[in-house]
Amino acid sequence: MINVIRFIDRLTSWFGRAFAWLILLMAFGMGYEVVSRYAFNAPTAWSFDMSYILYGTLFMMGGAYTLARNAHVRGDFLYRLWQPRTQAKVELVLYFIFFYPGVTALVIAGWKYAERSWRYMEVSTFSPAGVPIFHFKTMLMVAGILLFIQGIAQVCRCIICIRTNEWPPSVEDVEELEDKLMRQAATGEFDTSHETAQGRDDK
Repeated sequence: MINVIRFIDRLTSWFGRAFAWLILLMAFGMGYEVVSRYAFNAPTAWSFDMSYILYGTLFMMGGAYTLARNAHVRGDFLYRLWQPRTQAKVELVLYFIFFYPGVTALVIAGWKYAERSWRYMEVSTFSPAGVPIFHFKTMLMVAGILLFIQGIAQVCRCIICIRTNEWPPSVEDVEELEDKLMRQAATGEFDTSHETAQGRDDK
């Protein structure tokens, strides 16, 4: 079961990191639009479509990546007080009541939108550039499939936690500053490098 979790985490991590590069494309595209519009009075016809297509794709394809790192927003004012085994039991039930029905609906609806859009090679109606959007609508289905697969790993995590009363570790990634400060406060391991530097300056 651990091997299944690791494989799925690596898969969704690859997709999340690969599509994260879209933010650079969007930044360059919007920067070009700003310069073209205000410096040369020549606004582009494709910038609006580019912005929502790239950002929407980044947002959707990052869903499974975020779930793998337990980084989605949750109301945990009660959850954090429970034992890990209790947390896992509640999560396991909620995955089957809310998560899987919602994600399955996303996959089915996404497939219908994408199939219809590919059939007549749909283009955007928001600008005269006629930017194709059938590939963008396909991301609905792809994102839903990745979420469904990552949900399998999360269910496996819940089962392991119910057995051991300990959550399996998530993939190593960038640590939130708040989490780092809380961990350091709990262990008494504070970074004193700046204090040492300040002491040298005082001398």
